[in-house]
Amino acid sequence: MGKTILVSNRLPLKVQRTDAGFLLQPREGGLAIGLDPMYRSGDYLWVGWPGLAPENEAEQQAIAEMLRSENMTPVFLSETEVGDYYEGFSNGTLWPTFHYFAQYSAFDHQQWAAYVDANEKFCAAVLTLAGPDDRIWVHDYELLLLPQLLRQACPHATIGFFLHTPFPSYELLRVLPCRKELLLGLLGADLVGFQTLGYMRHFLSSVSQLLGLPTHNSQIETPSRTIWAEAFPIGIDYGRCAAAAVTASTQTFAHSYREALREARVILSLDRLDYTNGIAERLNAFEKLLQRYPQWQGQVSLVMVVVPSREQVELYRKLKEEIDELVGRINAQYRTINWRPVHYFYRSLPFEEVAAWYSLADIGLVTPIRDGMNLVAKEYVASRTDQRGVLILSERAGAARELADALLINPTDTSELADALHVALLMPEDEQRRRMAAMQALVKQYDAFAWSRRFSAQLTEVKTKQLALATTPLEPEAAHTLVEAYRHARQRLLLLDYDGTLVPFRAHPERAQPNAELLALLQELSESPETQVALVSGRDRHTLTEWFGHLPLGLIAEEGAWLRPPHQEWTLFHELRADWKQELRPVLDLYVVRASGSFIEEKEFSLVWHFRRVDPDLGRRRARELVSHLLFLAANSDLQVLEGDKMVEIRNAGIHKGAAAARWLSLYQPDFVLALGDDCTDEDMFRVLPPEAFTVKVGESARSQARYHVSRINDALELLRSLRSSAPISTSVPSRPFP
Repeated sequence: MGKTILVSNRLPLKVQRTDAGFLLQPREGGLAIGLDPMYRSGDYLWVGWPGLAPENEAEQQAIAEMLRSENMTPVFLSETEVGDYYEGFSNGTLWPTFHYFAQYSAFDHQQWAAYVDANEKFCAAVLTLAGPDDRIWVHDYELLLLPQLLRQACPHATIGFFLHTPFPSYELLRVLPCRKELLLGLLGADLVGFQTLGYMRHFLSSVSQLLGLPTHNSQIETPSRTIWAEAFPIGIDYGRCAAAAVTASTQTFAHSYREALREARVILSLDRLDYTNGIAERLNAFEKLLQRYPQWQGQVSLVMVVVPSREQVELYRKLKEEIDELVGRINAQYRTINWRPVHYFYRSLPFEEVAAWYSLADIGLVTPIRDGMNLVAKEYVASRTDQRGVLILSERAGAARELADALLINPTDTSELADALHVALLMPEDEQRRRMAAMQALVKQYDAFAWSRRFSAQLTEVKTKQLALATTPLEPEAAHTLVEAYRHARQRLLLLDYDGTLVPFRAHPERAQPNAELLALLQELSESPETQVALVSGRDRHTLTEWFGHLPLGLIAEEGAWLRPPHQEWTLFHELRADWKQELRPVLDLYVVRASGSFIEEKEFSLVWHFRRVDPDLGRRRARELVSHLLFLAANSDLQVLEGDKMVEIRNAGIHKGAAAARWLSLYQPDFVLALGDDCTDEDMFRVLPPEAFTVKVGESARSQARYHVSRINDALELLRSLRSSAPISTSVPSRPFP
């Protein structure tokens, strides 16, 4: 196993220019906090922007050398690039869109071009470091295009991506002109991680709606690869927070703060300046607390720490002015000689001071309007070594999905928030300890190390699954080997799917009749006494009899429900029931009405809803709805719901092509097997065949349980023609009659 290359917009260390030279300083932010513990513990490199633009080549080399000692590689960006790529597109377009503030989002073509160029710069930097056994882990919304750029340069690379922000709903994402490019960029990864299942579902929905790619069970099927999406709630360095809370320096800060606050109870608010954090709403709620519950006047103070951010942006300047005005108004109205309602700090604090406020605060007030996770909430919980204190948490923060013992509120409902503050201030200590102990156990178990280990393990598992499903193109050398094995075999079995394998799909399935050339090919192949040919189809037995009954073929109908050896009668694979169709047929009828152009194919033991003639977007949407509906109805029954190519089928469980192929195989016992198929129903057949069998997937997608793949139906037919034209070597062993 090689090294791991972490890639983020910013490095966890920022380079500062001083009179004495360059200085490295730790950087604030959730991404640095979440990744730093893992980064320090293993074989990692970190690629990112160092925080300033060097003035010349000498400065560039000096900065690169300084960072190299920290296992970091800089990506240098000019001030113009930072303005257009980072401040412009990343934070002026993506940030508001992803946080559901679409009214603040603006699309500028120059900024979009800068975003593309910057992602290409990051790609070039990674490629200078990456080896064939390395894994690349890309982070956050500034680098959405990078996974695909890396994939194009290194098709077999192991690439993960994690989004630290929310992912918006399809309706919001579709507004962006570059929406498809962003999604395709993410699909360069093998594994795409999100903070919550909700964000993951939004991503899968967008991929399905905007790119038309099938998604199922958190997997995305592309023509070349299967991509996995998963939720990985990020954690904190729990030990660091818990230890910092009891250090001498932290206690010194806490003691001085307590003296300044006197006996007032403390509500702590700690945020970066941003309109997504609900800071103004928090102040309004605190004011409402003092109005609605006057007994808290003189008894409770709100300590508000706001870390400066993007002060050059007009929207942020106005937000700062609004906060200043609210703080001034509340303090002017309620302040007394001995008590100040709001203690307001507009600056970044060292972690020791932050830890002191965590340990001092009776209430942690974390109420963003929208947030990917929010690590402040987890840090507050970890710092409460006495297990006292109450966390009030926005239900729209990703952390709310884990910290259920917090008081969860709607951050825009100031009345609800004021009441929650009142409840928190009155909460008995035993309940505080019960809630805090439960949250601490969870935050401690799922810390930053567990988060990174889980993502890394999942990425390894995903890559293993991809390799297991990767097939080899049936090149001329492999085809020659196949033909030679066919010629020398004593007993041969050919298992051939029909629709999509031997003939193209038709909008009207009844029009996919075999032509004379195909019938002649099957006739010649099946006439050899050493060769048995079986068509393995999802079609009904009457159609197969009409089209192929005159040929010396074996026939398998309805995905294996019916079997017919050459020139014999049809038999059931095992006893089946069809009474369920009376109940479920009306459900499929409903979806025919809801999707113009769809229709139902009724077989003896299954029902199939076809949507090949339906508008693609509508068909996919209705198919997902129908599958969910049928799965609910079929729960705890012996029925199976199957998604195929532009179809949804419900049938008896245990009936599939794999079971039928295994039956054929056991009865005939050939020493040469060739199986051709094109879709998921044929995977069951590929799966049961012995490793030495020649299994071939037909179609653009190369992912399969099969050993080989060909791209077109004509390639599959050409392979069968090569078998027909090869002269089988006769043996003295008589061919075994087909049972």
